Amino acid sequence: MNSDQVLDEFRDAEALLEGHFILSSGLHSRTYLQCARVLMDTKRAARLAAALADKIKAATDSKIDAVVAPAMGGLIIGHEVARALGVESMFLERVDGTFTLRRGFHLADNTNVVMIEDIVTTGLSSREAIAAIGAHGGNVVGAGCLIDRSGGAADIGVTLSSLAAITVETFSADDVPADLADVPAVKPGSRGLK
Repeated sequence: MNSDQVLDEFRDAEALLEGHFILSSGLHSRTYLQCARVLMDTKRAARLAAALADKIKAATDSKIDAVVAPAMGGLIIGHEVARALGVESMFLERVDGTFTLRRGFHLADNTNVVMIEDIVTTGLSSREAIAAIGAHGGNVVGAGCLIDRSGGAADIGVTLSSLAAITVETFSADDVPADLADVPAVKPGSRGLK
């Protein structure tokens, strides 16, 4: 599956939105990718996950023992990638602002883990997730996401495999262009503003 085909999947699902959006990072953007919509079709989710699993396997020489994804955005795609890889799926939750494993999830020391996200923009939540996996004994051997919004610029500390890398212009709240300033901003993401 190439980048254009992946973005077509988002368009077909009405998950590639245009307007004025406030991202989880607090940055403003004209473009928003709504992964929940693209993943609500289980057949589409399975296709995307299989393609991402193939990219991850090609990018690492290490055996993969588990997939760990941050909640909320990584839950569905993390589970589907784990299914495609034939390994266990777990997720991290924020407790007092810090990612941790809960619900009886645990990693044996040196478990080879792939961290999966839906979208990577700045890489901050990916780095936080990777640190949490390491704190729980996991060895992160790679990471994956559906869309790398940084256009490849985000450094998360491990190889990041994505199905599409796009550069989406973002703006700080005090530097929103005039054409966007007149459009009401929408906060469609799952996390509150920082």
